[in-house]
Amino acid sequence: MPPPPFPLPLLLAIAALLSAAVEGSHRACSPPPHAGRTPQPSCPPFRSPPSSFPFSSSAGCGHPSFQINCSSPHSLISIHSAPFLVLDHQPNSLLLSPSLPHSSSSACPSLPTAPINLSGSPFRLSLDTCSHLLSLRPCPLAASANSSCRLSKWQRLLLSKPRLLLNSCFHATLHRAAAAPCQHDVHASIAAFLRSGIEVEWDSTSDPYFSNCSSCQRATGGVCGFNDSSSSKDFLCFPSAEHLGRQPTGGPTHRLLILITTLFAVTCLLVVVLSLWAAAFLRRRRDDPCGAAGDPMTAFLRRHHLHPPVYTYDHLHAATGGFDPRRKIGDGGFGAVYLAQLGDGRIAAVKRLHSHHPSASTKSFCNEILILSSLRHPNLVRLHGYCCDPRGLLLVYDYVPNGTVADHLHGSRSAYSRAALTWAVRVDIALQTAAALEYLHFSLKPPVVHRDITSANIFVERDMRVKVGDFGLSRLLSLPEDSSSGSSEYVCCTGPQGTPGYLDPDYHRSFRLTEKSDVYSFGVVLLELVTGMKAVDLGRDRREVTLADLAVAKIQVGALHQVVDPVLLRQGKEAMATVEAVAELAFRCVAGDKDDRPDARELVEELKRIRSRMHDARS
Repeated sequence: MPPPPFPLPLLLAIAALLSAAVEGSHRACSPPPHAGRTPQPSCPPFRSPPSSFPFSSSAGCGHPSFQINCSSPHSLISIHSAPFLVLDHQPNSLLLSPSLPHSSSSACPSLPTAPINLSGSPFRLSLDTCSHLLSLRPCPLAASANSSCRLSKWQRLLLSKPRLLLNSCFHATLHRAAAAPCQHDVHASIAAFLRSGIEVEWDSTSDPYFSNCSSCQRATGGVCGFNDSSSSKDFLCFPSAEHLGRQPTGGPTHRLLILITTLFAVTCLLVVVLSLWAAAFLRRRRDDPCGAAGDPMTAFLRRHHLHPPVYTYDHLHAATGGFDPRRKIGDGGFGAVYLAQLGDGRIAAVKRLHSHHPSASTKSFCNEILILSSLRHPNLVRLHGYCCDPRGLLLVYDYVPNGTVADHLHGSRSAYSRAALTWAVRVDIALQTAAALEYLHFSLKPPVVHRDITSANIFVERDMRVKVGDFGLSRLLSLPEDSSSGSSEYVCCTGPQGTPGYLDPDYHRSFRLTEKSDVYSFGVVLLELVTGMKAVDLGRDRREVTLADLAVAKIQVGALHQVVDPVLLRQGKEAMATVEAVAELAFRCVAGDKDDRPDARELVEELKRIRSRMHDARS
């Protein structure tokens, strides 16, 4: 039984006191000097040192990603600790050039030592910049450019594949640059591209600092800034510059006394709240040890307004032949699945949850009922009902008769099945799975994250249509409770769970589950369809145990053909063109940073385009 929630008024009071304590101890950003009092330093391309949101040259003011270091002939801006020269600025874009060491030789211009990474910042590369970069192609017969230059291994790889310079451009449409002439001296071309500048844009509607600043200026006419003494750079709304100029600053002793008094009051308030909360929790637990009057499962369903059919244990026991081992058709982490013939003649699959981990099994049982009872989609397994009995927890599903995608790719009949899995069938499997994810992520409010998208959880009908199943680990997402952050991203903070090889590394690091965690797992399934290999294989080299690591390494060096399923290689060059497109989509899905991955809508659109190209090629 969950503990009772904290009283909302007391929580708000605590938050207000803590906010006052933090802001009282933080040095407010300095208001800009009045014109005429001091000479204004040069700050090109700005006419004067910027001080209006989001740009600022004062510590703690403006937006932390738009801090300007004034200098001549070009001012500097830092993105992920990398300095860039500001060549020009427009209302929603900047023209930047990486600040590189000056080269003593014009024959060997300076190059970056690593890819330019904008992930996690409010900046996004413009389409024109990506198109320009993708037009830089070394001529096939050109000698190794500037072989006398001292270059690192990555820089030499960059000369053969200039698009590696900007990771965010990898997914850009390639046909726009296909007609551009190749470069004999690609070294000089890349250097000239960097000197001319890369255009970055930002979208103020998706950045919480902008919405917070609008509220700050509208409500108080305040100055927008951030806590520059904190690594998280939290947004702060300071009083207006004029108001700051009129307020007495107070001495250090006065500020320290206010801080100590505030912290003491907060501590006392917390002790009282925790005491009341614990007493209420113990009283409720004593009065109702089951967490709700009557049957816990019935109370759970009533609380969530769900009414799936209820089967008796004896009915399902008879339908499965007494859970005959010969009728077992699957065995997962939470339970075994049996083939059943129900009383009305229908064929169904009955999952009997394991009893050796009762807490985990009960949680999975309730979770699947909660999620699946509200889902209606042709590519999702349907829940027909359940049985909550002391002798066992049972779930009744659609029976999908043709095994799983994993069975067809890796099972005992995989040699025959993989030949039957033509490339067109594999693309249809990918598209239907992506459509199921689009439904979970965009059609439901709040969204649902499956959290265990694997080839073993994609079930295949006789006509090769697929249904995604096994929702035991699924979670409903919610908006962050701290609405002041302005974030509109649905999240769920929970310990990482899932199948090795498919688990999102960003989720594993941050414990923040989002829809992009499903996208990562889907990317691994795409790689399985392209390569025919398992997501995890301990027989491979240590660095290639996971399929994502193996395939990404091959794609980055242009060696995708080494891992493509031999069955697909025999289908000709027309198939290989779209195989490469799906591999590129998978590469984006398994990006380490979730912000670099496409969402489910983009997956559906891209796979539809790929399928259309296949149909056009056949006609």
